[in-house]
Amino acid sequence: MHFLQDIWWYLVLIGVMILIHELGHYWVARFFDIKVETFSFGFGPRLFGFKRGETDFRFSAILFGGYVRMAGEQPGDESAADPRSFLSKPRWQRMCVVFAGPAINIVLAVVLLAGLFMVEFPKVPNPHDPIVGYVLPDSPAAKAGIHEGDQVVQIDDQQDPTWDDVQIKEGFSARRPVQVWVRRDGERMHFTVTPDYDERQNIGIAGWSPEVQVQVKSYMSEMDVAQKAGLQPGDIFVSVDGQPIRSTYKLREIFDQTKGKAVDVVFLRNGKQEQVSLTPVYQKAEGEFDKDQKPMMRWMIGVYLEQHLEIVKLPFFQAVNESVKQNARGAKLIVSFLEGIVQRRMSPKTLEGPIRIAQLSGDAARRGPSSFIGELMVPVSLNLAIFNLLPIPILDGGALLLLFVEMLMQRDLDLKVRENVIKVGLVFLMMVVVFVIYNDLSKILPPG
Repeated sequence: MHFLQDIWWYLVLIGVMILIHELGHYWVARFFDIKVETFSFGFGPRLFGFKRGETDFRFSAILFGGYVRMAGEQPGDESAADPRSFLSKPRWQRMCVVFAGPAINIVLAVVLLAGLFMVEFPKVPNPHDPIVGYVLPDSPAAKAGIHEGDQVVQIDDQQDPTWDDVQIKEGFSARRPVQVWVRRDGERMHFTVTPDYDERQNIGIAGWSPEVQVQVKSYMSEMDVAQKAGLQPGDIFVSVDGQPIRSTYKLREIFDQTKGKAVDVVFLRNGKQEQVSLTPVYQKAEGEFDKDQKPMMRWMIGVYLEQHLEIVKLPFFQAVNESVKQNARGAKLIVSFLEGIVQRRMSPKTLEGPIRIAQLSGDAARRGPSSFIGELMVPVSLNLAIFNLLPIPILDGGALLLLFVEMLMQRDLDLKVRENVIKVGLVFLMMVVVFVIYNDLSKILPPG
């Protein structure tokens, strides 16, 4: 059942992305009075469609993208001499047509996220000054001397980073030393952290996590320790036996250390601090397995935990401003990731292909509309825009580069040169497609 849902929501996702992207090309082409012959969902043979005016709107056999074909788009086309053909227009107009596709994807990402911020949308609190909430024992952060409660004030040459900045630097710095300055008890301290390489996620891991507020999500049906003690969903943990709770990892670690002894729990309810005493129970941890794939046993109190979320509801202009900021951070992350691959600091195995995107589509849709839009459609639209702007022949960025070169030369490139460049781009793109599909299969199929 989930498989069919994944396929359906994947088709919805790429359908919207293709429609919006190609509409950008189509609308600007029509604005400059360029004749559009074909508007296609997919590539290859035409399956079905309809003709409106001079344009054939069609669905084609290979649903991995789409295209808008304009009259005289390539040198040698029969209609190249037509005054309404693509090549008959000034190069600046052609550049506008090419850039319109990625541009409208960026606009879509901003509009969707702004719309979410104008309604109730759960947002992870992300303080400007990141505080370390947990340090994994024997991790690179622990070995460097980082402590829980440390406030990160500088990482390498970046002053006053957010935790997003910290995670970006961590992920792109596997086996490379990172200079970290923290404020501890009012004193500025310097450490060198060298993240390990995580072979499962193909990124750098330092073994730290941000300070978050941990709250009770719901009760476990098989035990009622917390419920009998008076804890309720929405209660926020403050401390356990005097130890401040800054992450779910720390809370579970404390319970594991009790070995069944009673603990004093301080929590917040409706802004008021309260306290209870309860005794953890040793039981199987749902969904957790050891290295031999046997269910793990843990000391638990009978509740599911979650990170406390803020409900954001902003007026129009603030929503747009916040959306632009978040999309700018997302674009920076994507560009940094691509730079990391080129510089061999990141593994290309982190790329997701159509199979994984289909799985992510289904998962996000099952969590609700806000997850599907905010966690999937927005980043996919932004990724599509940036990927299309790469200076690779056959992509929009490659076409923009060729037009820019022609503007500098003040003449058209030789037809054979253009054809060879496009062939190279097509081969490269097919290699990327094959790689990401193989990469997807290697992640979901059991090792042979």
